[in-house]
Amino acid sequence: MNKVSLLVFALVFAGSTETCLAQRLPAEARHGMVASASATASEIGVDVMRRGGNAIDAAVATGFALAVTYPRAGNIGGGGFMVVRMADGRTAAIDFREVAPSRATSDMYLDANGEVVAGRSTVGRLAVGVPGTVAGLALALERYGSGRLSWRELVEPARRLAAEGFPVTPALARDLRASAKLLSEFEYSHRIFLRGGNPYEAGERFVQAELGRTLGRIAEDGPREFYEGETAAMLAADMARHGGLITLDDLRAYRPVERDVLRGAYRGYEISTMPPPSSGGIALLQMLGMIEPFDVASMGHDSAAKLHLLAEVMRRAFRDRAEFPGDPDFVSVPVEGLLARDYLRDRMADFDPARAATSVGFPAGDPVARGTSAAAYPRSGHAHESSETTHFSIVDAEGNAVACTYTLNGLFGSGVTAEGTGILLNNEMDDFTAKVGVPNLFGLIQGEANAIAPGKRPLSSMTPTIVAKDDRVYLVTGSPGGPTIINTVLQVISNVIDHGMSITQAVDAPRMHHQWMPDVINHEPFLTSRDSAELLRARGHVLAPRKLYPNDPEAAARYWGDAESILVDAATGLRLGANDLRSPDSATAGY
Repeated sequence: MNKVSLLVFALVFAGSTETCLAQRLPAEARHGMVASASATASEIGVDVMRRGGNAIDAAVATGFALAVTYPRAGNIGGGGFMVVRMADGRTAAIDFREVAPSRATSDMYLDANGEVVAGRSTVGRLAVGVPGTVAGLALALERYGSGRLSWRELVEPARRLAAEGFPVTPALARDLRASAKLLSEFEYSHRIFLRGGNPYEAGERFVQAELGRTLGRIAEDGPREFYEGETAAMLAADMARHGGLITLDDLRAYRPVERDVLRGAYRGYEISTMPPPSSGGIALLQMLGMIEPFDVASMGHDSAAKLHLLAEVMRRAFRDRAEFPGDPDFVSVPVEGLLARDYLRDRMADFDPARAATSVGFPAGDPVARGTSAAAYPRSGHAHESSETTHFSIVDAEGNAVACTYTLNGLFGSGVTAEGTGILLNNEMDDFTAKVGVPNLFGLIQGEANAIAPGKRPLSSMTPTIVAKDDRVYLVTGSPGGPTIINTVLQVISNVIDHGMSITQAVDAPRMHHQWMPDVINHEPFLTSRDSAELLRARGHVLAPRKLYPNDPEAAARYWGDAESILVDAATGLRLGANDLRSPDSATAGY
């Protein structure tokens, strides 16, 4: 983080919210804009648009580039979601979430006594789901790309980055050191990312020769090479040698899915977001529907009344999240019922402006409620926060837009790099329900609807979202951050629509998070005044602030997922980009 960024960070997080949010101007571009967690990846995406590509073409190039420059989360060894909105109003949701291998079982992470084995679903090859990123990007390109640039042309910049290397940033050097224990457990990860025990320093050149060769095969032979060619054979052989479950048949069988977007409305704006197996889209639209009857703007951005309201709608949405969503190809998800206006009104019928509800015993809503007991669920502690997902937003000159969130799940995923491929593999199997009532990596309680089954996609909090006004793209946003993703997207949208913030103000504003269990409000520093915090405690809330590290402002900046966002000014047509300073390497690029 340079001196200017540090100054901005200090201004954003050092005093009265309403005063300090005026300090940073968004990036401006007349034609196209990319906001991502990597300056290099953002520039690659913009270059695609300069050469005549559209936002979807740029998304393919950006996604592959992040797999090289942002290994903690950028990936071709994971999966994710993409929401597309074309200039003519067409929308699509591309689901390239990982799937459970054919040999996966519902009890694979339990011991002989039926208890969850620590680490089995998060570290090593048993934690890996069948990756979907390459197939998902290919499907998006096939159906919504411009046709002016080939698959090879879009993958080539990433191949060149891997083969020729790029300068290690201070943030990447820190990431690699911080994950040395995990990466050292696996031979090829230790050799590639830790240089055999001689960790990279900032400014050194990071070459990933194996990954370069893999990207070269994918570029030349097409996306199915990853699933049926030499790369697939290497992945399957690595799994077989080390007790993993993924087979060549699993890779051959993988297919992404195009789904209908979830549509909603908020104060005259059209919301397009991700359907199941994302839980995020449902929860986001539920919360927007629950707060819409309230005059949020008059409450003030950081007032006790506003934060109390947000905590209570979050409690209700996350309670329903624990009960109903799952992979729609395996379970029936009552989407319409969960989003019905009368249902949301009923969910708020017991809302008390003067008193917090209690999460223990707090029921799920009426649609097919199963009455899961909350008494055995944990009541205190922090929800584990991860920013090991990444999000990028793109708007092109024609008005096409992409919101894409994809992930390895944990930091550097499972820690495994498959031999000969240079590909870091996900630990996405932890997003399934290992055992009902037992929290996952992120502290989330999940139900039977999300139980492990062969070919099934795990539930996700990823919430790529596009907001439109008068049939034109207005806001593109999303975030990493595990369960905080959903609440980050909610707050960015509310900051813009309810409080009239600029896109940088909306992204920079301190955030809060409640996820039903544990029954606490996690929040960033300087969320609100001391007086308002006391008013929240008087209402019965437990506040759990994320601590600042006084000697490491960049670590402090990364407590919450970085909401890389773009707003299109309705009057001028300018694309206004906000890179999120919570991620030191994040950047916008435009032309």
